[in-house]
Amino acid sequence: MKERVQKFGRFLSGMVMPNIGAFIAWGLIAAFFIPDGWFPNDTINGMVGPMLRFLLPILIGYTGGKAVGGQKGAVTGALATLGAIAATESTMFIGAMICGPLGGWCIKKFDKAMEGHIPAGFEMVVNNFSVGIIGAILAILSIYVIAPVCVTLTGWLGAGVQFLVDRSLLPLTAVLVEPAKVLFLNNAINHGVFTPIGTEQAMEMGKSILFMIESNPGPGLGLLLAYCVAGKGETRSSAGAAAVIQFVGGIHEIYFPYVLMNPIVILGPMIGNIVGIFTLSALGGGLAAAASPGSIIAEMLMTPRGGYLANIAGIGIAAVVSFLISVFLLKFFGKDASLEEAQAQVAASKAASKGQAVPAVSVSAKDVRKIVFACDAGMGSSAMGATMVRNKLKDAGITDIEVIHYPVGEIPGDCQIVVTHHELSGRAAQRAPQARIIPIKNFMGAPEYNTLVQELLDARKGGSAPAPAAVEEAPAAAEHPILLEKKNIVLNCKPVSPEEAIKAVGKRMVESGYVEESYIQGMLDREASFSVAIGSHVAIPHGTEESRKAIKKTGLIVMTYPEGIQWGDELVRLVVGIASTGEDHLGILGKIVEVAETEEDTDKLVDDATVDQLYKLLNGLE
Repeated sequence: MKERVQKFGRFLSGMVMPNIGAFIAWGLIAAFFIPDGWFPNDTINGMVGPMLRFLLPILIGYTGGKAVGGQKGAVTGALATLGAIAATESTMFIGAMICGPLGGWCIKKFDKAMEGHIPAGFEMVVNNFSVGIIGAILAILSIYVIAPVCVTLTGWLGAGVQFLVDRSLLPLTAVLVEPAKVLFLNNAINHGVFTPIGTEQAMEMGKSILFMIESNPGPGLGLLLAYCVAGKGETRSSAGAAAVIQFVGGIHEIYFPYVLMNPIVILGPMIGNIVGIFTLSALGGGLAAAASPGSIIAEMLMTPRGGYLANIAGIGIAAVVSFLISVFLLKFFGKDASLEEAQAQVAASKAASKGQAVPAVSVSAKDVRKIVFACDAGMGSSAMGATMVRNKLKDAGITDIEVIHYPVGEIPGDCQIVVTHHELSGRAAQRAPQARIIPIKNFMGAPEYNTLVQELLDARKGGSAPAPAAVEEAPAAAEHPILLEKKNIVLNCKPVSPEEAIKAVGKRMVESGYVEESYIQGMLDREASFSVAIGSHVAIPHGTEESRKAIKKTGLIVMTYPEGIQWGDELVRLVVGIASTGEDHLGILGKIVEVAETEEDTDKLVDDATVDQLYKLLNGLE
């Protein structure tokens, strides 16, 4: 039950949190430029209404659709959300949370039903028209069904909150909020419930107390200061720094281990928050928009004009009450406990709340026999990462560890370590709960590689080294046929967008008979899920796991861009397109790893190489 609640909460907050910057922008504009703001301005104030009514709900619907159905689901979800917006003057945050995932789900089901039934060359037509038709149908459905339901539901929720406010019962929400924070349900409650309702209240009244129920830094500050006074040993010496991080930085998670060491002290923040909310209610406190993170700086920035006294009082009194109660509980009921163990518990709770494996999975470095590199298709970036670590292990004299690559959905159950892109770490952890997950941001030259190799090397020096096992070596390039033809090495290309570069690679693959045209869309989908720019100024466009059926034979395309392509946050100068039916391409990828391990290596390669040199070098003929 707990896991289901966490999953549902994650999903709700997952639609709001990626867009919290837009909520903050709306709050700042409202706080400064509405008629009662610091600098009233009718022209700028003209943005406040449209942002609240259109921009924020559509962003939520877009994000929810993308989470379920990818880029196509995102567009469909946004269209469905617009229908709900058009049907009413009410703010459609709840409608967006329904319409977005519904649009993504419909597209996902349609794509699955059409899989294998789309004639070659008609993929783009079917993809675009399916989004348009399904999105239009859902938009109309939203007008007549979803919007009326959401208006009724929002009315009930608003009435419920008002009921608590009118009867001074709102402080009792802290009884649920504080324990939920320690279970990492805080974002689900704050951004999944309080932010949508609070934003609508703020639009009407200029502020909302709901924004401060979870984000108030006072209760956590009081608890940590209590440890400074009544704690023992390590907990006492570390609590002061933790208090600064929590109060100024807004990282509330830092006080969770201190609660877990002595669970009874949760009463301190709980009662402190109850008193803080009561104070805010009595003095008319509240924020103009969500404060994220929950630091004193964010709280003050989001405080509307004339609200500083109430908000500072609500935060300060919550801290004092939390401090006094926590000191009493620590002195009379506190017990000696290990901060390290409590931090491990927090890591476990946080990982579980995100659908990931526990980071503290006990995997002894001396026992590691298999390391898996995982990416979406298991074809390109993971293969290159595996090659790099395999070479580093070999240079370190470690020969008893198998390093292999797999699609993230096919990770074998006997591995001890999984290295994957940080955006895939949740899926990897679900697939291999027994393994330690190492998330990285790029597969080329990630600093985590050297750390891992050193850790494994130290473990072997510290104990008796096991007998070397037979480990499968990476295929040598010379054992395979020539996969990179001279005609497919294109130098000195003019800068284009990442999408245009992928299409150019795909077009050459089609012309060379490597793939069907539908593979190009698979490459674009792969880029949409997360970037194929893998670092060191290299990008390796390739398709998704689903698009591999469009590959006719293995082949590669190499294109150089001396002026560089701005590929998201990366600069790319070498583009290597991959279509592979098996493992034949690993030899060339291994060569790329050797000659493009760093940005400087790639730059030299791109600046100096000729077609003949690249042909011989990457095919293993030189």
